[in-house]
Formats: sequence, structure tokens, C-alpha cells
Amino acid sequence: MPNPNLPLTVAPQVAEALARRQPVVALESALITHGLPRPVNQQVARQMEAIVRAEGATPATVALLAGEVKVGLSPQELERLAHEPEPAKISQRDLPVAVAQGRSGGTTVAATMTLAYRAGIRVFATGGIGGVHRSHPEDVSADLPALATTPMLVVCAGAKAILDLPRTLEALETLGVPVVGYQTDTFPAFTSRSSGLPLAARADSPQDVAAIARARNRLGLPASLLVCVPIPSDDEMVWAETHAAVEATVAEADERGISGRDLTPFLLARLADRTGGESLAANKALLFHNSRVAAHIARALDS
Repeated sequence: MPNPNLPLTVAPQVAEALARRQPVVALESALITHGLPRPVNQQVARQMEAIVRAEGATPATVALLAGEVKVGLSPQELERLAHEPEPAKISQRDLPVAVAQGRSGGTTVAATMTLAYRAGIRVFATGGIGGVHRSHPEDVSADLPALATTPMLVVCAGAKAILDLPRTLEALETLGVPVVGYQTDTFPAFTSRSSGLPLAARADSPQDVAAIARARNRLGLPASLLVCVPIPSDDEMVWAETHAAVEATVAEADERGISGRDLTPFLLARLADRTGGESLAANKALLFHNSRVAAHIARALDS
């Protein structure tokens, strides 16, 4: 249940749904501030919320506005965030500084999970999680330890294709994060349906996922259940072509000395350029699909 002592503001519609034990799906906001160009960012965020509502759940986009943690945004707040001139990219470690300094910005997977869970939400939809970076195995996203310590149900399209997928999958295993393929036996590669990496577990319906989540809860395990959903086949990019574009983009980042928190936004933007916008279209398609699947799972959990 939500903790009333936490310094966060839960939108009225989200608070009502939680109080009535109705399905709620958390959505991240770093994709609005750093993952998508304007005005696509606002359009996609609104469409994701609309899909969650249409599928019978309440959306709760998480963000910071002027240092205030928001769990659920009004249309006006979402527009404000989408047009923020210098938004912060807020991961878990950045939360206290951002709150204290009155910053506005988008929350990453790690920060969104932390805040949504503490507000009482148990299902979260995103695009792709962070992981281990190519050519920089020491650069590991804070998403991974957050997944290991926050018992959420996270719906994603695997890890972003710009990452080292084998090392990311190995890190998830080491951290004890159950990775479940949703109607697939292999790890999705974000904008491609399969990386070719096998998964140890599969679920074919929202009810199957809900059963695994309930078993995790009964066992008292601390890690998230990571549900990996392949992008719809009509929208996917060919993995061989994607892989080649990613390799070229990573090499460019190395040549320009781009690393740390600036690396992922750079790689995503350049990948969109290299693919003539194809990666952006695929990114939108998987975000919409994940939102729909997450709503179905949230409903199954409450049935």
C-alpha cells in the first residue's frame, strides 16, 4: 500500500484506483525528456496513457516537476514536462538532489520503479531497460540493481539494442532477476523481435505472468519480474541491419568521447538518423504494444 509519509504527490485518479485495488500501470518519463524528439515525445506519452486506459487500467506517468515527485500527470503537467527547456534526466541516485534543488525532469527506469513501488503500484511498462554498454562493460545501468531490489512487474522489449545484450542478460541472471519471454523463447532485441539469446522461462498469457508474479510474492523474493515482449512483427527491424547500425553508432560515440549519462541519448538519436527514422517508428510501436500488454497483465493480477 502507498506510504503516506513519502514526499510524493499521487494524482487523484491514481490514488482512487489504488484505494479500490483497481489495475494501475506506471509509465516512465525519461523517454519524454530524453528518449524522443519534440513533438513526438508528448504525442507518444499521451498515446501510451490512452492505450492503458482503453485496456482497462489507470496510467500513472512518473516525473519530477519543480522538485515535486508526481505519480500520475495531468494533461497540463505532461505538456509542461514535454516542453521543459532544460529537463534533468533523473535516475535513482539523482532523486534527493533533484528534489532538494527543485528540478524538473524525466525519471529513468530505476527511478520510476522506486517511486511507483513506494506509491503502491506493482506494474510498470517501458520501452527497453538499460544494461551493460558495448565496449564499456564497466558502464552498467542503474536499472539492473533497481530490478534486483524492487519487486515490481516490469514489461519491456528487452534491453535497448545499443547495449551489450549477452552481458546484460548474464548480469540479470547474476542479480537474480527472473526474465520471462512473453510468447517468445528468446530475449527480444528492442526494435527486433529476437536477439537469438535463449531465455529460461516463457509465459503465453497475462494469466501466466500473473501466476509467476504471485509465486514470486509468496516466496518473498526481492527482484522484479522482467517480462520481455517482442515488438509486433509488422513493426520490427531486421536484427542484422540493426546490429550493424548500432556498431557504427557506438564507434562514433567512442571517437567523440561521449560516455556516461550522455551516451544513451546520443546513441538513440544517431541510430534514428542512420536508419532514416525507422528506429524511431519501431520505438513508438513497441512502446504502444508494451503499454497494452502491461494493462492486460495488471488486470490479470487483480482478477
